[in-house]
Amino acid sequence: MTEDRDDKDETPIREYHGAPGDIRWDTLSEEESRLIRARQRSRNRALALVLVALVVLFFAITIVKMKVKGQM
Repeated sequence: MTEDRDDKDETPIREYHGAPGDIRWDTLSEEESRLIRARQRSRNRALALVLVALVVLFFAITIVKMKVKGQM
């Protein structure tokens, strides 16, 4: 789908047909890449919080099971 463009704009045409989540970093502006990195950091922090919460939950369940088993 390459079209001849009348205006000789220097911005690259974004016709990359990679994987749906695949990003062509060389075609992004500095602002776009900064925004994407900020979203990635935000998602990573949320995922880290979920993982820490699971670890704490499993630890708490283990401690409670050990205490209950010790009372029998």
